[in-house]
Amino acid sequence: MPKMKTKASVKKRFKMTATGKIKCGQAGKRHMMIRRSNKFIRNARGMAVISEPDTKIIKKMAPYGL
Repeated sequence: MPKMKTKASVKKRFKMTATGKIKCGQAGKRHMMIRRSNKFIRNARGMAVISEPDTKIIKKMAPYGL
């Protein structure tokens, strides 16, 4: 059997931690930041760990890890 391919969109958008959790960029930071509160901007810095049900979906799209 040939190897399964990893979805290109998953490669671009997600990273895996050493413990197997999936990280992604925070949503809602692309435009219209003038109306966002300073608290939102501060809390939305960096990467976020996604939930366990979503992690299962992403791992199916990346069969050999990221």
